Amino acid sequence: MTLTELQAEIALGEDSRRQFKRDATNADSLVAEMAAFANSEGGTIFLGVGDDGSLPGLSRPDVKRLNQLIGNAASQHVRSPLTVQTENIGVGDDRVVIVLSIPKGRDKPYFDRNGVIWLKSGADKRRVNSKEELRRFFQMSDQFHADQLPTRAGIEKLDKLRFRDFLRDVYNQDYPDSPAERLRLLQNMDLATDNGMLNLAGVLIFAERPEWIKPQFIVKAIRYPGNAIHSTEYLDTEDFSGPLRKVFDDSLAFIMRNLHKVQAGRGVNAPGIPEIPSSVFEELLVNALIHRDYLVSATIRLFIFDNRIEIISPGHLPDNLTVEKIRSGISNIRNPILVSYVAKGILPYKGLGSGIKRALDDWPDIDFTDDRDGCLFTATVHRKEVDSSGKSSGKSSGKTRSRVLELLRQTPEMTIPDLAETLTVSTRAVEKQIAKLREEGLIRRIGPAKGGHWEVVE
Repeated sequence: MTLTELQAEIALGEDSRRQFKRDATNADSLVAEMAAFANSEGGTIFLGVGDDGSLPGLSRPDVKRLNQLIGNAASQHVRSPLTVQTENIGVGDDRVVIVLSIPKGRDKPYFDRNGVIWLKSGADKRRVNSKEELRRFFQMSDQFHADQLPTRAGIEKLDKLRFRDFLRDVYNQDYPDSPAERLRLLQNMDLATDNGMLNLAGVLIFAERPEWIKPQFIVKAIRYPGNAIHSTEYLDTEDFSGPLRKVFDDSLAFIMRNLHKVQAGRGVNAPGIPEIPSSVFEELLVNALIHRDYLVSATIRLFIFDNRIEIISPGHLPDNLTVEKIRSGISNIRNPILVSYVAKGILPYKGLGSGIKRALDDWPDIDFTDDRDGCLFTATVHRKEVDSSGKSSGKSSGKTRSRVLELLRQTPEMTIPDLAETLTVSTRAVEKQIAKLREEGLIRRIGPAKGGHWEVVE
């Protein structure tokens, strides 16, 4: 790294990947910073840099002392030991800045010598304190998964007929008559713990009444009038509980009965076609049930409005997964036991990571929101406009186009998010219309993206 490159890095300021220290004399303080970076995404400590970004640098004796301190801290004071790299950058007047690089850890969690686990929190760091947070950390490091959690339910809580049919259909195996044989089989299937209790996956898939054991893991569905949540008004509401397959089937039926049916040229006696294909909701419901965060004690919520359907799952996307990545088919497994049994036919399943892509192929007008502060993930399926007869008109695209032109004539400074909010459609829908209008020469952009405006070509 050159001095110019160092100055460019420092100009960006401290964040979750960069930390400035004028000096370091306390090994415990340095170890806490190193462990926090290793437990997060890795990062760099700049020794000899002030909090304000100034470059006082270090003297040659300081550099020698700090290199010894870094070596001892990384090898002896962090558990497990870390492999770090240092680089000395001259900053003038025989002064040096040490650039200490800490990689993302491969053997998480890393503790300081007092047994404290540290995590980066923006430019600062914090302790892992609660049991729930500790569990989530082990889940993030792929050493623990929520569906492995033990419950207080014994194997007598099994739905005998459901489990018997699964053994027969999937493994061509008879239902064990002996409780001891059943327990051993359940343990071998990773559905029961060593102490003889069902784990969370066993309860959710095969318990007779999972809601009696885990009442928070259900689906709450509401059909609201209009396009906003009402505290007292609703058109349809139901809570769905039971084994995963029953919850899935009941939730899907609720959605489909609240969708409009389109005749699409069929005779009056022919059943109508749903305004949105059922395959879209099959994929999104499977995704919600098997990829939600079961460390969060909350229900999945299913809201149906006039202009959209929302499926809200507890837990944001895990690790470094983003909305863009899931749109492209990339997926991380949060609940591996559930995924393995869904792949055996417990729920409709066509492959890890492909569900979101299939849903978008069947209905492109879907938005995904990863709310990391609220610990929620929302899939929003936008509906088409409905004519006075209650049927999907299929003309929402044309009406949106006309309204976009009208709004841009009135307020040329409107942004795409402004248009989407005004029209109560997704930003993606507006972007498509803007692209078509520009291609046809009906609108053009004057000035930059920020500070410019639209011009409607009459």
